Amino acid sequence: MVDGLIESYFKSNTLVNQQLLSYNKFVDFGIQKVVDRIGKIHTNVEGFELKLGKVRIEQPRYYEVKGGYRQVLPNEARLRNLSYSAPVFLEIIPVFNGVERPVYSDVFIGELPVMLKSKLCYLSNLRKDELIKNGEDPDDPGGYFVINGSERVLVSIEDLVPNKLMITKERNGIVSKIFSTHYGFRARCVVERNVDGFYTAEFPSTPSGTPLIQLLRVLGLEKNEQVLSVFSSDSRVKNDVILNLEGEQSQTREEAVDMLSRRLSPGQPSEFRLNRMENLIDNYLLPHIGVSKSARMDKAHYLIRMAERATGVAYKEAAPDDKDHYANKRVKLAGDLMEELFRYAFQFLIKDLVYQASRADARGRRLQVHTLIRQDVMGDRIKYAMATGNWIAGQTGVSQLLDRVSYVSTISHLRRIISPLSKKHPHFKARDLHGTHIGKLCPNETPEGPSCSLVKNLSVMAEVSIGVEEEELERILKSYDVKIGDV
Repeated sequence: MVDGLIESYFKSNTLVNQQLLSYNKFVDFGIQKVVDRIGKIHTNVEGFELKLGKVRIEQPRYYEVKGGYRQVLPNEARLRNLSYSAPVFLEIIPVFNGVERPVYSDVFIGELPVMLKSKLCYLSNLRKDELIKNGEDPDDPGGYFVINGSERVLVSIEDLVPNKLMITKERNGIVSKIFSTHYGFRARCVVERNVDGFYTAEFPSTPSGTPLIQLLRVLGLEKNEQVLSVFSSDSRVKNDVILNLEGEQSQTREEAVDMLSRRLSPGQPSEFRLNRMENLIDNYLLPHIGVSKSARMDKAHYLIRMAERATGVAYKEAAPDDKDHYANKRVKLAGDLMEELFRYAFQFLIKDLVYQASRADARGRRLQVHTLIRQDVMGDRIKYAMATGNWIAGQTGVSQLLDRVSYVSTISHLRRIISPLSKKHPHFKARDLHGTHIGKLCPNETPEGPSCSLVKNLSVMAEVSIGVEEEELERILKSYDVKIGDV
């Protein structure tokens, strides 16, 4: 009966379904999301801007020196050491002094590697006999790329869940931390309660030990009564808050701003200090809540919830969170990794576009979009990362040569998950088999030696969901009057 169940399951599902769905989502929504996030490019040429529109991706092709462009199939790419990639076109409208002057419908901006059997691939629409005719194995699942003739697979990465508050016990006290993620930027924000009950806060580009009350005053909770009214009415939390209010040196917002700005930028002029402090608070402190001044009060409420949770764990009213529980983990699939890489490469294309516009203007040339775009700028960076495995943020080994020793080893490689933790350190708890792995990760298939249990494999019938957009969930929660920090 079990054999029949597995057989019927794999009639409608493939072993690499999660990679294909993830890549298709990136093609359908991820690329356009990165472009829409930028929206408009402001050049250094006065009165000249570029407005970005829709993205269009065609099926894979290759430029022959004598014959121009023609379609290329994966097997030909393998034999001729080519990259199986598709051209990307972007609608770019030049704006002169606020007036749009569209010339071309869209412009070729570079090439994107195509995952075999994805919606962009020719093989996804071929029957079994057509696959054999074109030199492909009909049982090959796809889910990998062909770069310079080599088969490369993007190995999924396991990481702690972003935008979720976690409370842990450390040597110095209780730590409430969250990896606040906003459009690819990741900021580790921390509220720590030491053994005496004092709260301190920390976020990127700031020194540790910043008093929480001082930060709350800067965010808008100026008076002691305001601070006390926002915290929980629990007696233990109130005791901690009163202790922190008595130990706080600043009594007004002006004093708190001056002290915090001096702490962040010692020895700098007043105007520079204030600008840098406001920039850090808006962009680096809990950026997932918002990056505008209007979000500051929401950030203050969230920091207060972090402090309350730390107090709850300190008095053993709540248990600390388990980092190794699989509900507190997320898996970055091929589509997520490609979106990160595309965002990084697209930023370089924009920088080069701004430079080319300044250069053309300085030489008195006419500003035309198709002459300002250099197609290799974006494509080369994507191809380099795919060919070497050197990803953004210093990650290595993300793209690997596909293991073709046997069919089973190929399937295993396509379903592999790696942990970003260092192999040199023991990480005993991270390597242990956790109860929540059942049905998700195979308890047996892991290498021996330093990589033991840091390199895992999905169970045979495990599926990875490709996720939903956070904005939609936030809109539903706000419609029920759920406030920031209550979730």
